Amino acid sequence: MAYGLNAGRGRSIHMKNKTENENRTAAKDLTSGPLAKQILFFSLPLMASNILQVLFNMADVAVVGQFAGSVALGSVGSTTILVALYTGVLIGISSGINILVALAMGAGDQKSVTETVHTALLISGMTGVFLLTAGVLSASGILQFLHTKPELLAGAVIYLRIYLLGLPALALYNFGNAVLSAAGDTKRPLLYLSAAGVLNVALNLFFVLVCQLAVAGVALASIISQYVSAFLILRHLFVCGESYGLRRESLHINKERAVRILQLGVPAGLQNAIFYVANLFVQMGVNSFDAVMVAGNSAAANADNLVYDMMAAFYTACGSFIGQNYGAKQKKRIIKSYFLSMFYAFILALVLGVGLVVCGRQFLSLFSPDSAVIAAGMVRLKIMGFSYCVSAFMDSSIAAARSLGKSLVPTVIVIMGACVFRVVWIYTVFAHFGTPASLYLLFICSWTVTAIVGNLYFAKVYREAVKAW
Repeated sequence: MAYGLNAGRGRSIHMKNKTENENRTAAKDLTSGPLAKQILFFSLPLMASNILQVLFNMADVAVVGQFAGSVALGSVGSTTILVALYTGVLIGISSGINILVALAMGAGDQKSVTETVHTALLISGMTGVFLLTAGVLSASGILQFLHTKPELLAGAVIYLRIYLLGLPALALYNFGNAVLSAAGDTKRPLLYLSAAGVLNVALNLFFVLVCQLAVAGVALASIISQYVSAFLILRHLFVCGESYGLRRESLHINKERAVRILQLGVPAGLQNAIFYVANLFVQMGVNSFDAVMVAGNSAAANADNLVYDMMAAFYTACGSFIGQNYGAKQKKRIIKSYFLSMFYAFILALVLGVGLVVCGRQFLSLFSPDSAVIAAGMVRLKIMGFSYCVSAFMDSSIAAARSLGKSLVPTVIVIMGACVFRVVWIYTVFAHFGTPASLYLLFICSWTVTAIVGNLYFAKVYREAVKAW
């Protein structure tokens, strides 16, 4: 902090420093210490949490596919894009919460921490209820609009409507995860998610095998586990007694904090939603090939979530560390946090990508024993394996800019670079060549373009932020 040095202000300066330090001790201090080690150990629990989510989702698909039949599996699969859209909005809102709580903690502003946390809880709950209502009412119409096959439609509507009942719980868990991550606690959300995930798998088997509920059983298992994870994380926030803890008497919406949360969270949520819509056009390109190539692409695409979600741990770290250090006005730690987070994400993606290329056939055989499907999947893996690491430069710059309080422009950058660019590519480059390679290369090209613009924007925002001090 930059304070005056005259003797007359000595006592007030001492008391202000003391207050800020006391506020920060209630959470994990991300504004001092060895950054390389801190970011790595901060990210590892997040990475494990993300991997668990991928594995639990795979377990859902495996249970319904193995024990409820291909029609049930197709019904659940038909809702994937819609589930991703709704959860993407909630993730965007929680990213805004994470940034604002981290900024307030870094500045040692207890009042802002309290107002932000309690306002964020209510906004998260209301957002979950709104998405639940809109989703249930529109489920049938949207699935028909997406040309869901008639034999799958009834099951898809049932699954989606039941699954959407868990959105308020998912919103509240994401809120708690955002607050605890901003406070430097990434282990506790992992424990809660692990407990809920194990329960989810057990309930899947019970509802599908014992109760013979098929699609409805898988959906019920999901929402029950979501409410359990939400209960566990909210209970901790109410009883922890920390500076970021919840108190019933403070549960009201502060208009100023609500506006800031929405300013940061809504653009991020819309970006996530539009991103999935853009990928529908990519799927259209995939569907132009024969059934073997489509199956190979589907098998290889299972690697995407695994790699992306592990990399995302470092983007969360980037947001939390930059947020706290921006609030504390730690100039060098801001830029160092940015480069370290990007470096870790790049190295992780490079190692995983190369590993997938080398061991690709073994990986693809987990999803299909057909040699033709495996060969088709290798076409995708050979390109994507060396492309994943490039996305680190894009996503790190976007996370860093948002951590400095900027959300609208990064959202526009991603929409134009990673969404609009892809649609244009489909109708130009891919339309001309019509080969799998010309389709898959759009990922690395769109990431490169977006990364260049994103890093230029972050550099501009960083200079302006530092100058304003």
